[in-house]
This record gives sequence, structure tokens and C-alpha cells, in this order.
Amino acid sequence: MHNQSKSDSYAAAGVDITAGYKAVELMKKHIARTMTAGVCSDVGGFGGLFELDLTGITQPVLVSGTDGCGTKVKLAMLMDKHDTIGIDAVAMCVNDIICCGAKPLFFLDYIACGKNIPEKIAQIVSGVAEGCVQSGAALIGGETAEHPGLMPVDDYDVAGYCTGVVDKAKIIDNKAMEAGDVIIALPSTGVHSNGFSLVRKVFDVENADLQSPVAELGGKSLGETLLTPTRIYVKPVLALNEQVKIKGISHITGGGFYENIPRSIPDGLGAKIDKASVKVLPIFDLIAKTGNISERDMYNTFNMGVGMSIVVGKEDADKAIEILKANGEDAYLIGEIVVSEEKITIC
Repeated sequence: MHNQSKSDSYAAAGVDITAGYKAVELMKKHIARTMTAGVCSDVGGFGGLFELDLTGITQPVLVSGTDGCGTKVKLAMLMDKHDTIGIDAVAMCVNDIICCGAKPLFFLDYIACGKNIPEKIAQIVSGVAEGCVQSGAALIGGETAEHPGLMPVDDYDVAGYCTGVVDKAKIIDNKAMEAGDVIIALPSTGVHSNGFSLVRKVFDVENADLQSPVAELGGKSLGETLLTPTRIYVKPVLALNEQVKIKGISHITGGGFYENIPRSIPDGLGAKIDKASVKVLPIFDLIAKTGNISERDMYNTFNMGVGMSIVVGKEDADKAIEILKANGEDAYLIGEIVVSEEKITIC
């Protein structure tokens, strides 16, 4: 069918459907890496099929999440590096649903572009596939849409959607949270995928030197540092949830500490964050210095080096940190839960 499907009129309008077929062929090897036992369909159908294995699950609850990478995609375009931005798209979705204890099952991506360049699209999907492998999700479908006249030919955007499952009895909520519980930080890899509109303004990235080493960044370039993919926390959190009672999780995204940590805390309680314990990454010091941004705004925009916070009972703190470290996370304490009308205090 693909050899017969060719529209000269559509191509003259800016959409090359044969490029879409080539892109699918190029991305198949990447998608194959993500296949899990539940996948029932091949790439290219009208819907992605997934057989749900409910072994050991008494009351299955499906959990969904969708997100994109924001204006971080502009950095990928400027760097002409497209094989990591897909990791960000996956991370933003799976890190959200893991906050309630859901194991990701499958993922779908959506790529909008000004012009479908198959090799570039395949690079983007290679990153999506890597994110799926890291989170244990299968990439069972997606869409690449060519938008001539709506987007410049070199521009694109990436978004995704995931579905996971959790046993109702194991859903992570804040009902058991109480004063005296501790807050554990899971380090971020950098800016992750939030705050890039401010980042781009601070560094004037369209005109900045993105390639040269920067002393404040340990010799890494600004572009490399900013494009570092969002860390995926699925497997460490799932391992922790099997052995320790988790009383709340926050994925630190746009809005930073002030917006995200309170989302997992019930009324009457607040998070008291020990600012001195937060291991702030050098990129955030450079952003604050270059942009003359107040500390309050920094903590209200960026993750500051903490990609996820987890609340557990004080008696479980050592065990939780030990489990997280055994699963590759350099976890550490950053605060405690206190009786307060203020949902968060950073001091």
C-alpha cells in the first residue's frame, strides 16, 4: 500500500505522506526495544492494543497522565540534537502517575512538525523509546503530524500520554500523613522540562554560545547542561512502595517547591524544608546570578536539584533512603511535616 500511496497535490501543499511512511520504518527498531508482554499490536495500526495482566492485583485502578516538554524543544532545535527530548516527554508523564503508585503500562507520543524529516522524527522517537525502557512502559502507538504554514519547517513539538495501573489498596495518598514525618529528596538531573521560557530569556539562548565549556558548570557547555534529560523515578519509587509506607509524593515540575510540594500535603499540615540541606545544582546558581532572580522566585519556578519529594514516617526514613540508594537514587532528607496553616516553609 505504501508504494502506491503518493499524492503530488498534497506534497505541493507541503505534506509529504511518503516521508511519514519512511519515518515509521526508521523508528520501528527503537519501538521494538519497548515491547512488553502486554503488547498485542504492531506499529502502524489505527489503535494500540494492550492486554492487561492483573495477576496479584485485587482492585485494578487505571491512572493516566499527559504532558509535553514545553519550550525545552527550542534547545533541542538550536543544538540540532533530537535524541533526548523524547525522554523528557515520557518522564513528564510517568513521573506524574508514579506519584499515586501506578506502574506505567504503555505510552503514546504525538509529534507536530513543520516538515516531516524522517531521520529527525526517528531521532525524537528514539528518545521516547529510551524513556519507555527506563520506565518499563511499552510504546504502542503515536502520531506524527506535518503542519506546513502553521509551523516553520524546522520546528516541532513533542507531547505524550501514558496509562498505568495500581491496586486500589496500594494507591499512594496523604491520608496517613502526620506531623513528624520526614521529607526525602530524589535529586534531579538539572532543569528537567520546566521553566524554560525563563531560562531562554535569562541566557538569550537564540544568540548564546551553547557549545563552549562553562567553568561554573564543571566544564560542560550551557547547551549540554540545559538539554540533559529529565530523570525518570518510576522503578525506584515502585521498589520503595513495596517495602515502605509512602505517605505522599510530589513531582517537582513547573511552580517548583512552592506549587508542587503542597499538592501532596493535607490541610492542617505543612512542609518545613531545610534550605541548607537542599543540594542545589550549579545550573540553578548560574540562572539566578545571570538573571538576577530572587531566591523565592527560583524555588517557585525550578526544582533546584530536587526532582521528586517523598514523605515517609520518621521511623522508616533510614530504610527508605537505603532502598532508594540501592535503586540508584542518591536520596537524602530535606525536611519534615509540621502542624501548620502554611503548606510550605523554606528556611
